[in-house]
Amino acid sequence: MAATYTPAMPTTSTATTTTRERKPSTSAPISDFTSPVGPPGMTRPKHKRTVTGFGPGEIKKVEASVPEEQREAWKKHSAKEFKTKDQFEADVVRHIETTLARSLFNCDEAAAYAGTALALRDRLIIEWNRTQQQQTFADPKRVYYLSLEFLMGRALDNAILNVGMKDIAKQGLEELGFRMEDVISQERDAALGNGGLGRLAACFLDSLATLNYPAWGYALRYRYGIFRQEIVDGYQVEVPDYWLDFNPWEFPRHDVTVDVQFYGGVRKYTDDSGKQLSVWENGEIVTAVAYDAPIPGYGTRTTNNLRLWSSKASHGEFDFTKFNSGEYEASVADQQRAETISAVLYPNDSLDRGKELRLKQQYFWCAASLFDIVRRFKKSKKAWKEFANQVAIQLNDTHPTLAIPELMRILLDQESLEWDEAWSITQATFGYTNHTVMPEALEKWSVPLVQHLLPRHLQIIYDINFHFLQYVERNFPKEREMLSRVSIIEESEPKRVRMAFLAVIGSHKVNGVAELHSDLVRTTIFKDFVKIYGPDKFTNVTNGITPRRWLHQANPRLSALIASKLGGHDFLRDLNLLHKVEAYVDDEEFRKEFRAIKYANKVRLAKYTKEVEGITVNPSSLFDIQVKRIHEYKRQQLNIFGVIHRYLELKSMSPEARSKVQPRVSFFGGKAAPGYWMAKMVIHLINQVGKVVNADPDIGDLLKVVFLSDYNVSKAEIITPASDISEHISTAGTEASGTSNMKFVLNGGLIIGTCDGANIEITREVGEDNIFLFGNLAEDVEDLRHAHFYGDSFQLDPSLQRVFDTIRSGTFGDAGPFSGLVDSIVDHGDYYLVSDDFKSYVETQGLIDEAYKDQEAWLTRTITAVSRMGFFSSDRCIDEYAEMIWNVEPLPPPKMNGA
Repeated sequence: MAATYTPAMPTTSTATTTTRERKPSTSAPISDFTSPVGPPGMTRPKHKRTVTGFGPGEIKKVEASVPEEQREAWKKHSAKEFKTKDQFEADVVRHIETTLARSLFNCDEAAAYAGTALALRDRLIIEWNRTQQQQTFADPKRVYYLSLEFLMGRALDNAILNVGMKDIAKQGLEELGFRMEDVISQERDAALGNGGLGRLAACFLDSLATLNYPAWGYALRYRYGIFRQEIVDGYQVEVPDYWLDFNPWEFPRHDVTVDVQFYGGVRKYTDDSGKQLSVWENGEIVTAVAYDAPIPGYGTRTTNNLRLWSSKASHGEFDFTKFNSGEYEASVADQQRAETISAVLYPNDSLDRGKELRLKQQYFWCAASLFDIVRRFKKSKKAWKEFANQVAIQLNDTHPTLAIPELMRILLDQESLEWDEAWSITQATFGYTNHTVMPEALEKWSVPLVQHLLPRHLQIIYDINFHFLQYVERNFPKEREMLSRVSIIEESEPKRVRMAFLAVIGSHKVNGVAELHSDLVRTTIFKDFVKIYGPDKFTNVTNGITPRRWLHQANPRLSALIASKLGGHDFLRDLNLLHKVEAYVDDEEFRKEFRAIKYANKVRLAKYTKEVEGITVNPSSLFDIQVKRIHEYKRQQLNIFGVIHRYLELKSMSPEARSKVQPRVSFFGGKAAPGYWMAKMVIHLINQVGKVVNADPDIGDLLKVVFLSDYNVSKAEIITPASDISEHISTAGTEASGTSNMKFVLNGGLIIGTCDGANIEITREVGEDNIFLFGNLAEDVEDLRHAHFYGDSFQLDPSLQRVFDTIRSGTFGDAGPFSGLVDSIVDHGDYYLVSDDFKSYVETQGLIDEAYKDQEAWLTRTITAVSRMGFFSSDRCIDEYAEMIWNVEPLPPPKMNGA
């Protein structure tokens, strides 16, 4: 008879039975076992492994618990970085065949890029692991750089150069049948930023690693970037940037997650000791997932980390119950709502929902980053009074200011510190970099929105404000009107939180990013705070750029020429060595090669322009370039009005007179914020002018107008080395610093600019003869604006009036869309002083035309300017931050065997 299974039946017996207690499978940690686990003779370490590592005090104990034979086996088979061409080729082929499942017969350039990137990534990770282990052992003070943007550009070329493997990789790829340039061009730019703020942050990460400072960057992992710009009928159209389709440079850390709370309410209670505490409860939870990207230094094994946070629903991405009940869209709604937080950089905030999403983004990023920073500190087992001695957090603009009340919330509500101690720790931890003095650009959030989204943080902000205003009243009892001026809460309708004021009050140092900007910070927007805190709290760190990317990578022939005269590439780590180049300004061989490099770079840009934009330009023309974020204060409208003026002048000339004119190509590039209508109209006008001018047979090559679409870092590496003149023409006192001006001059281009931002310091370094300045000064701006509104002498320059008449006549298409641009100047006060500076601008452009005709004198100017750019290195910036603000020391990697 076959055996059958009979299920046990319930019994009503009253006999005593032993109930077996069932424990969760995770309730018995490995360390509870005192005897070997597993087959006889097989031992295992008696410790818990943890994905986020150990504190320095635990590592040696943990290492000692691992049996000797296991340690030896691990070391024997540890990954090793490639050092030779053959090893590089082996790594590339292995990844192509095993990671990508391709072969010799179906490996295209995209697969070659992927294999090369993965081989380089393996090498970086080996150094990244060593760096993180060394920093954990040494337990130094670390820098945490919080920036909403990191405009990194392509990673492959930068990584190859920084680890010193460009020649090996080039030779290896050639043997495998590929050109290095073609492979590099397959990579998409990391869409983690938009403008100068993000590019500065990226340069700083490069310098921090190069100078061996222990540092982490924190940002969001934007799934679709800011947007990819397309030009349709002359208008900017925003489409998603699918840059994450293949990104070999990031490492998902699905086991490093943080639950971030929104909405809900605050409950107060008194604990057993009689202390009143607050609990933020209920509301919505969104999970932050970490993604890490290695940041290699140049000429060092130090490889720091950029940690990016991605958002997902806390309970999973799919609701099976809703799906089974037929609610198919609702089954993924929570995940979709959560994912919007890290979907796009700078979502359009013209709607209230957009404003809420922006604030949600900022808190999500700050909360996840602070949790991570605090977790890392707590592993050291040090007292909270040591926190500011171990942690320096730099706020790059006001976007991460919520980190201040978030750290206070952690210290007060979770760690139960008293207010005074928590506030002392917070102030000593944060530094704040201001990037604008324009009041309308300083972030303010409505109190009802903050109350709705972050109720506990609003309480803390009010408490910070209360203590601060008490301090002000005690110290300035006769200046009561100052209280409303410096209050974090603006008494408007509705009330608003002034984030810049919160950043100043919550930081121990505030810095501007150029000398003029820092002076304006102290004398305008933060004037009262200088009086309250004294001048020592405010300082200046003039911006800089990394010469590794913006000279060595973007302009390799110029870098090689300089290295041939200076005896090597040491200038890439000490840019001040460039001053030695000035000794060769009259050297014929040097001048000949310098000129040839510039022309070759112009040919490259001309070729790119033809391939991508379909416009033919003559590389012998003067290349006039303005590429940056489109904004009224940057005054691309002044530039295009000047182009129209030039066009009208050419049209009025006789053919004989035209033959004597210096040919010119005016290049524009940059993105306008999706909700910024006026900036979008500037782009439209540029394209419409180009459409007319470029097709005019009377003009030919004398003038071309090109808008380079979807401007980004990798395109800047083509554009920057090709400039003869670049435009940095912001209204005086509005541009904090600018860094593209530095990049253009370092690559042998001169500047036309206003006395604004870093233009002033560039003038001081390169000399007034090697820069073309024009326009009104910052101290005159307010008087001119006042005169526009209240004076009776405001009238347009006749040349500018002719430009406006031409636009209104329909020469460049329907004039309707451009009426706002013209009316803002003629009828609405001309806030950015286009009319005041137009005549000076046009006259200076005439001086440039004349100067460019004398090619030998122009060449002398450009070589001299390049040789005097040593001050503008981001390495110098980082050393100044480290000394004046962060109080951190470099941690050089240990010497390797045979090194």
